[in-house]
Amino acid sequence: MQAFRSSVRAATRAPACGFHFARNYSSGKTYEHLLVSSPKPGVGLVQLNRPKALNALCTPLILELNAALRNYQADKSIGAIVLTGSERAFAAGADIKEMKDLTFSTAYGNDFIENWSELVTFLKKPLIVAVNGYALGGGCELAMMGDIIYAGPKAVFGQPEIKLGTIPGGGGSQRLTRAIGKSRAMEIILTGDNISAKQAGEWGLAAKVFDTPEATVDAALSTAEKIASYSQIAVKACKEVVNKSQELGIRDGVDFERRIFHGLFGSKDQTVGMTAFADKKKPEWMNE
Repeated sequence: MQAFRSSVRAATRAPACGFHFARNYSSGKTYEHLLVSSPKPGVGLVQLNRPKALNALCTPLILELNAALRNYQADKSIGAIVLTGSERAFAAGADIKEMKDLTFSTAYGNDFIENWSELVTFLKKPLIVAVNGYALGGGCELAMMGDIIYAGPKAVFGQPEIKLGTIPGGGGSQRLTRAIGKSRAMEIILTGDNISAKQAGEWGLAAKVFDTPEATVDAALSTAEKIASYSQIAVKACKEVVNKSQELGIRDGVDFERRIFHGLFGSKDQTVGMTAFADKKKPEWMNE
């Protein structure tokens, strides 16, 4: 959750490289800490934009992120979303300045960072996270809230909260364990050691690892475009059943999957898709 700034300070003394993923994309609504656009048909792109703070997460940024994702959730023209940061940092963690003076009563009484995990609850559309540079603490937790993680060659993941005298607070202990297993997660969380892009790919934290930062984002956008070309009803159902696999045992999970499968025979898109396949035609989805 927390930014471990000292672990990246030495590596980030060089001037900003000017790398800007969204520079050629159409602009969307203006935010203070985000850049939003729709660079491909059916795809929404959100870029974290606090360059001086290495995209450290703070409540104003999270509130904007939730708002931007809610807008895409409500937008019928958007079928999938990509979330990314900069070449140097996806998000180097949480902003320590915001939390260093908190007391138990204020943190607990005001449900501090509860809304940081809000997107997991309301976002029904696929979220592909393109990680370049540092994804530490809250940045790692935010990445793991997505549905698919693509990693650049210099991506670095970690939960360094132990070095600050605390623990992950945005779901890191739960999602990291599910992603890479108990033993590896325990080692990472107890030591504060980082995970390289190569390890992330080998351990299953990232779906794919790419050779350049640009290729990472381009691949995420291409995957999002492909997903957006399918029935939004079926895509939503796919996301729901896979997520349920993380909550249910195999027997209950299969029963749940089968109920959703049966239910899709009541959708118009099931008829469209199967009829088009039988007729060897391209389906024209109704998203109903």
